[in-house]
Amino acid sequence: QVQLVESGGGLVQAGGSLRLSCAASGLPSRSYTMGWFRQAPGKEREFVAAVNWSGTMTYYADSVKGRFTISRGGARNTVHLQMTSLKPEDTAVYYCAAAEYDGVPPSYDYWGQGTQVTVSS
Repeated sequence: QVQLVESGGGLVQAGGSLRLSCAASGLPSRSYTMGWFRQAPGKEREFVAAVNWSGTMTYYADSVKGRFTISRGGARNTVHLQMTSLKPEDTAVYYCAAAEYDGVPPSYDYWGQGTQVTVSS
């Protein structure tokens, strides 16, 4: 059974930083891209960032470029999202996702339950 478990969400003031982590277990292969998405109240879920299986390629939404950094852990089954210079518009539930695909996946196969990030002004 595949599980993706996010951690690290919370409340932070604008301009602050947070680090999200996602631990994956039960993935059937080693070649998978992992990504972060977010969904704010009343809005559709949107892509935030992704990293390929080797950690050598990263992808970002324009809205977070230069502020967020995605990386994989040493064991390759973890992924981190370092968020800096946070803005109130970054407030959302952040979801970890995994796709059995090396690159930018057309869709994701597995999803976590989400972790709340709230940025106060």
